[in-house]
Amino acid sequence: MNHKISIRFFNDREVRAVWDEKNNKWWFSVLDIIAVLTNQNDYAKTRNYWKYLKAKLKKENNQVVSATTQLKLLASDGKRYLTDMLDHDGIIALGKTFPGTKANRFIDWFTYSDESIDGKSKTKAYALFESSLIDSIEVGTSKGLQQIHAYLFGGLYNFAGKIRQKNISKNGFQFAMAQYLENTLKQIEQMPENNFVQIVDKYVEMNVAHPFMEGNGRSTRIWLDLILKKRLKKCVDWSKIGKKDYINAMKHSSGNSIKIKNLFKKALTNKINNREMFMKGIDYSYYYEEED
Repeated sequence: MNHKISIRFFNDREVRAVWDEKNNKWWFSVLDIIAVLTNQNDYAKTRNYWKYLKAKLKKENNQVVSATTQLKLLASDGKRYLTDMLDHDGIIALGKTFPGTKANRFIDWFTYSDESIDGKSKTKAYALFESSLIDSIEVGTSKGLQQIHAYLFGGLYNFAGKIRQKNISKNGFQFAMAQYLENTLKQIEQMPENNFVQIVDKYVEMNVAHPFMEGNGRSTRIWLDLILKKRLKKCVDWSKIGKKDYINAMKHSSGNSIKIKNLFKKALTNKINNREMFMKGIDYSYYYEEED
């Protein structure tokens, strides 16, 4: 079993999955699905509900129970525990045992095949970590950021890896003017990155610059992690930063970066070569960009 971890989000709830290299398929956490379908936050109650439901399904000779397997997933206490998992077909069958529109919405979401640009780009982001290219990316430079952007969006946008030549804004905020962007990026490159505060300040300035027409956030978060890895032997555990908290902190970062620094500081980890940490970071990074 090749433990490639992925996290999907349904109604702001995590649904964890593990990739089975041998059988070429994903296995999904049953307890995560139960928590989604019952709108339950209490782990013990979710576990007891599944225990009851499993006994009921077994009595009815439902194939869902026999289709479950057990794999180890990381728990909130930092340890790995065996937990019941189901494959794609098993999750669909499980969802159908729940009545109501929420179960139907979940099944619609779960069976949706994401062929969008974001979906394809996310797959490329996973592949970036698997390739040796990530080790050849220039760290802390605009060229390095262009390399990341070109990899994530190459073949998806005709401007992949290219600095924009048009002015852009978002929610009333005007990013760096295109005619000054070349000089702005040179100034950002020259910013020091010797400690945590300097690195985050540099990240904030690059976010304000927003050098690409689209895909800035996803690219720049990887860029940030590469700087942290090189300079501090750290990276951000993005799963510890909520979507709303991150977006709110970034909105205010150009004027006051204290909030984003506090968020990053609490989420720093030394697991810089951990495959699961990187994959999980990609899941959260792309989730931040999803429209509510």
